[in-house]
Amino acid sequence: MTENGKTILVADDEAHIRSVVSLKLRNAGFKVLTAQDGQEALEIAVQERPDLLITDYQMPMLSGLELCQRLRQQNMGLPTIMLTARGYSLEPMDTEQNGILRMLSKPFSPRHLLATVQDLLASRAA
Repeated sequence: MTENGKTILVADDEAHIRSVVSLKLRNAGFKVLTAQDGQEALEIAVQERPDLLITDYQMPMLSGLELCQRLRQQNMGLPTIMLTARGYSLEPMDTEQNGILRMLSKPFSPRHLLATVQDLLASRAA
């Protein structure tokens, strides 16, 4: 068990992003699960029930948005941080309906991502 007891699923098809994000989160005391595409992330989420999802928008198998939609269909709305390529945005309705609480553009600061994770988890616990 980790010191804060929270599990975060990181889904991104870019290995270096999974690695950097995982390291930052583990160093902050989180348990981290990783997936390299949307389908793998869906399977891990259903099995492991993480507290938070960090997902890339553009991934093989299922996009980040499709992943969030599938989780919602299974009554597993997970609070989500969506990573996107610069200049890409989702409609507010898509983010609201699918539990996407924050959008971060790549490249992003790992420190800023960690602060965002901590803020979201703290606000959900309150």
